[in-house]
Amino acid sequence: MRTAIITHPYCRKHKMTEEHPECPARLDAISDRLLASGLDIAVEHKAAIKADTSHYALVHDQAMIKEVIDKIPSEGLASLDGDTWLCPDSLKAIERAVGAGILAVDEVIAGNLDAAFCAVRPPGHHANQSTSSGFCVFNNVAIAAAYAKAKGVERIAILDIDVHHGNGTQDIFKDDPSILFCSLFQYPFYPNTAIENHQSLINSPLAAGADGNDLKALFQQQWLPKLETFRPQLIFISAGFDGHLEDDMGGLKLVEQDYQWFTEQVVALAKSQHCLGIISYLEGGYDLSSLGRSAVTHIKALVEEGELL
Repeated sequence: MRTAIITHPYCRKHKMTEEHPECPARLDAISDRLLASGLDIAVEHKAAIKADTSHYALVHDQAMIKEVIDKIPSEGLASLDGDTWLCPDSLKAIERAVGAGILAVDEVIAGNLDAAFCAVRPPGHHANQSTSSGFCVFNNVAIAAAYAKAKGVERIAILDIDVHHGNGTQDIFKDDPSILFCSLFQYPFYPNTAIENHQSLINSPLAAGADGNDLKALFQQQWLPKLETFRPQLIFISAGFDGHLEDDMGGLKLVEQDYQWFTEQVVALAKSQHCLGIISYLEGGYDLSSLGRSAVTHIKALVEEGELL
């Protein structure tokens, strides 16, 4: 499958408090592991474009956008929510984090790519229409999905596999029948969202200690039947790798092979539904070793399993 890594050096410029787990080294862990695996020569490498306020406004209130931009400090750090901070260069990172998805959508719709992994930060899935939270400023994947809709894509699936619930993405799209949102997450756990389900919203809470067998069961029993009925034209993945056994941010027990299996299932679905492609966005993942290994396993599955897409 024609797969690209979309990133930008500016995404490393976003820095928060000392020892904050959402740090620039996360992207280094992925790029280093990608190089060591030899997979870097099997993918295209694209620089994320610079997004602007018109892109943010696809899903966010103008007041929120203004607040974020106005809070960018000239020096030091500014707090957005107690968990999320801004530094003088944060806007440069935000513009490229959002822009990666815009570029991915354009490339997939144009038929130039079958899949893309957006290795960017800050992450986005906790940001809702009016509020930044949980290390997230703007909702990267939601903006990209809304942009794809504006480009004429009629049915979009967003699959969130972060250990934390994708509450921001849910809030933005829960009343939109053209977006099927599926989220697995540890429960009870941050952000402690009330669990709801309906025709285009599938929440799959997992108890601490859940492992790959639980992932396989929920995908096959809860997600796959809905996805096959929905027939998505484009699939997004909010790819959080903080459900890994080695990541102490959460309490799930997933390993690289589970992320591989999941990705293979998504590719198989995309083939069967003749999707335009798959766009994956980095969300969580804070143990650097397991993050690098898991992300590269995910990317490798996109490359190798999707050759006939």
